[in-house]
Amino acid sequence: MAAHLDDLDRKILAELQEDAEQSLDEIARKVGSSKTPVWNRIRRMREQGVILKQTALLDAESLGLEACFFVLIRTSEHEADWQRKFLHVLQSRPEVLEAHRLAGDIDYILKVRVKNARAYDTFYQALISEVKIYNVTALLSMEEIKATTVLPL
Repeated sequence: MAAHLDDLDRKILAELQEDAEQSLDEIARKVGSSKTPVWNRIRRMREQGVILKQTALLDAESLGLEACFFVLIRTSEHEADWQRKFLHVLQSRPEVLEAHRLAGDIDYILKVRVKNARAYDTFYQALISEVKIYNVTALLSMEEIKATTVLPL
């Protein structure tokens, strides 16, 4: 269920998405309010689960994680026990940045960030040894054209 947000809430969220390290005074000035109402709205949006957490965005390549693979998974297993095990495996693998269950021919898509193709193969071998998978297709991203964490408000 979507939270009820007014224009001021959306302006505050836009500022936080742009730079969450801004002071309350800076945010309040930019959105045309004062510090206390801005703080109260941020606190409310945290309590409502609109704001999940604040974190730092890191540059993967500068950390040596130069390869980004999109992994398409098909499975013939759809039982609850298999799904629980698969979910546990994905959550335990730090290389998996995103995982989505899909409608259509492909069951799951993963976004995997690793050092290189050899590191991807190590990840792949571990994945298929831990959970039964019918088919895996890995697509190497040649260039990241757009990546953002900013949601359209």
